[in-house]
Amino acid sequence: MTASLTDVSTYLPGEPIGAEYYARHAESDELRDNLMFRAPRWRHHVAEDETAVDMVERAAAGLLERHGADVLAQVDVLITHTQLPDMPFYGGGAAMAHRLGMKPEWVVDLHNGGCAAFVLGLKLARQLLTSGEGRCALVAVAQNSAGQVFDQPTVRRRAQAAVPGDGAAVGLVTRSDESPILDVVCRTYGEYAGEMTISTDPPRKWWQPGPGEGCIGFTEGRITKVLARGNRQVPEVSLALCKRIGLSPSDIGLFVTNQPNRVFLRNWREALELPATRHADTFDECGNLFAAGIPVNLDRAISDGRLETGDVVLMAAFAHAGDFAGAAAVRWGGRG
Repeated sequence: MTASLTDVSTYLPGEPIGAEYYARHAESDELRDNLMFRAPRWRHHVAEDETAVDMVERAAAGLLERHGADVLAQVDVLITHTQLPDMPFYGGGAAMAHRLGMKPEWVVDLHNGGCAAFVLGLKLARQLLTSGEGRCALVAVAQNSAGQVFDQPTVRRRAQAAVPGDGAAVGLVTRSDESPILDVVCRTYGEYAGEMTISTDPPRKWWQPGPGEGCIGFTEGRITKVLARGNRQVPEVSLALCKRIGLSPSDIGLFVTNQPNRVFLRNWREALELPATRHADTFDECGNLFAAGIPVNLDRAISDGRLETGDVVLMAAFAHAGDFAGAAAVRWGGRG
């Protein structure tokens, strides 16, 4: 049996927020000139009262429009990832299923996938569907930390705050040969687990009350390590996948990655010797979308006609400080 990524649909909240928004809040920061934090022109922020469930529901609207009101009722497997869960003790899968009118047998909330969660979700959906656990799966991801964590009054003064943007996406996976998922490669680098940390002043555990708003604990040394790992891992899993499916990078119709910054985007396509025209990104329109980056860029490329029927799209990303990376390949069958 074959599993296909049949369609993808996305959502960007609110009106675009320009780079000047952060420029007017910026203060002296030892990381201000670091290449990791060169700001995009625009990004989007979740509304104050907007939940991850709201975002996924809005992202799914395109599927309903194109495939009919009953398409989600057929979902047997729901796989979700939320960057900042609405509640800390459980994921949002059950609430998303209820909101979307689904009664799936499988509801799986992923946390370890990070920026590569969409790829990990495709791997899990493919495995479940081809083993007979259902005929239809929905992979739903929500990035909602830009307008919540990074827009806190003291955090938005930092260089790191100007890069993230918010967005959500859903991918419809069916047991069919319409747009077959050719293969998926996922790798865990456990030696780097825990190197992404939350920093507060004074220090405390993330759940403890106290003064000082939490942000990502970046230092020059940590950034250097993350840059080196990301530059290595995304090409590594991409080339491993190409080898498994018997294609060379030059055979790839479209390369779609997560988009932490412009440096990674340039280095990744150069490593695969691909021109910029075959590497989709929305960094200057959306910023770093974390797990939503791949499906948002894929949806944009489909809508813009950059992905043609029969093309192979290679999706790849790494997560956190480099503790996970994955790549997936799909032979696109067109948006019906």
